[in-house]
Amino acid sequence: MTENEEVAEVEVNPVDQFLEESHAQLEKLKRELSEITLLVEQSQGEVEKLSQRNAEVTGRIHQMQAHFDTVPREDIRSVYEAAQDAQQRLFTMRGQLEKLESDQSNLQRLSDYMMKTLELLEGRPVIEIEEEEVGEASLERVIQAQEEERRKISRQIHDGPAQVLSNFILQTEIAVRLFDTDEDKARTELENLKDAAASSFANVRDFIFDLRPMMLDDLGLVPTIRRYIEALKEKSGLDINLVVTGTERRLEPHREVMAFRSIQELLANVREHAKATQVKINIDMDEKSLRIAVEDNGEGFDPATLSFEDNPDLGLSRLSGQVEMFEGELDISSSPGEGTRVAFSIPTGD
Repeated sequence: MTENEEVAEVEVNPVDQFLEESHAQLEKLKRELSEITLLVEQSQGEVEKLSQRNAEVTGRIHQMQAHFDTVPREDIRSVYEAAQDAQQRLFTMRGQLEKLESDQSNLQRLSDYMMKTLELLEGRPVIEIEEEEVGEASLERVIQAQEEERRKISRQIHDGPAQVLSNFILQTEIAVRLFDTDEDKARTELENLKDAAASSFANVRDFIFDLRPMMLDDLGLVPTIRRYIEALKEKSGLDINLVVTGTERRLEPHREVMAFRSIQELLANVREHAKATQVKINIDMDEKSLRIAVEDNGEGFDPATLSFEDNPDLGLSRLSGQVEMFEGELDISSSPGEGTRVAFSIPTGD
């Protein structure tokens, strides 16, 4: 036997292989952290610019209101449209910045944990990756994800708050002009405007909750899910039953966010595609894992036809990637006409 053949027969040390893979993962995390830090800084600058623009437009509105009777109708519409655009852009950008900052915090926490783990295993400090080593392909993925999230939020704002603001502008203008000719009709218009404002405020509050429920930070996963389900039942008419077992407790913030967004995504799939009337959600916590199952009585589908690679924007595709990142397990059970059950589990990190 030659010397080369003897070397080939030497088995790779599992510990060395694990360390090598861990270093590769840490380098990837550092690159992603550098990328998202850059995006956070850019977004912060954009929020500052949009806040200044919003303040300027608001000032123009106040000036116009002081001379409302003499301002042409087209100028009124132009100013209010500018205000609507400024508010929409600022609202969208603030939501995007909050999401980026949350992702940045989660990446930093995971990176720090891996560094400490490697230091303990190797008995020496781990060298950090410089920001200049950012990969162009990875940065492109981050930007694409950011733009997709912006498009989604923009569509929601356009179909909701933006339409409401537009109607408010017209109703207010009508009421102001009616005061010169028919005060009773003007008061009726103002009462209608008041009712519409109350309804719209509730819708905007739900919209903000969907973007980032503050309850999640204050009270944790289960109370937030209960609140979300109650609101969804009122809006959709779905019969949703929540069952919580195990030891209800707080988890690490990034795990709670992942679990909440996953349930939110699955319920959205039920509403938009399943044509279901009943949904059952099981949340089970034990010492080591968090297990969640969402089951509906809808139309169902053939899982064999589901391709994550061909449908990267599919909700289940995102869920699959997140579960894999947390080293968890995902199970999808469905058949045409028999409903769907999606279950996943992730470690609690305790």
